[in-house]
Amino acid sequence: MDKQVTLYVVRHGQTYFNIYNKLQGWSNSPLTEAGIADAKGAGERLKDVQFAAAYCSDTTRAEQTARTILAANQSQPAAQLTAAPFFREEFYGYYEGTDMAQAWYVAGAPHGVPSFKAIEEKYSIGKAKDFLKEADPFHQAENNAEYWTRVDQGFDLIRHNEAVHDGDNVLMISHGNTLLSLMERYGQGKFDLSVRPANGSVTKLLLTPNDIQVLSYNQKD
Repeated sequence: MDKQVTLYVVRHGQTYFNIYNKLQGWSNSPLTEAGIADAKGAGERLKDVQFAAAYCSDTTRAEQTARTILAANQSQPAAQLTAAPFFREEFYGYYEGTDMAQAWYVAGAPHGVPSFKAIEEKYSIGKAKDFLKEADPFHQAENNAEYWTRVDQGFDLIRHNEAVHDGDNVLMISHGNTLLSLMERYGQGKFDLSVRPANGSVTKLLLTPNDIQVLSYNQKD
């Protein structure tokens, strides 16, 4: 049966790698005290939203954020949390844990765009993924096609959840580059992709059988 679901997509709380400006991708970096506060703040703002299900990547920062939000939620029965690799951030391969500016310089400089912002402005966030895979000496970083093949499986997991019905709300804990990638793909050019979404911010998406629509982005009030 066709159904439309409202996704409340929260960026995980601040981590130590966020402070150090490092690519964390599939790597684990724990939440800071501020990051725990980010998660608690999102939980407070969403406590009265009835969630039919909850999803997050299988990384510590995402699971800790998800469980903090769900602990504050009034949904009865409580939403079941599913952690899956489909919801992970982009895999940066050799550049996991590398200073962001250094990694994007190595990726973009051969193409005349020595920063992530320059790559995004001249090409796209999708092309940034392709450039990073090219620069990876092991070529294990995800390119744009590989990234979306994985992430789309996550959205299909939600679509096919028989416990989620038309009109339901679903919580999803996500990551900074993933949110930017979603805005590039589905935001119809309405959003400034040079600004990273805030830790603990809420983005609302309408998940339909064949598409995703952006209802709001990067809200923290």
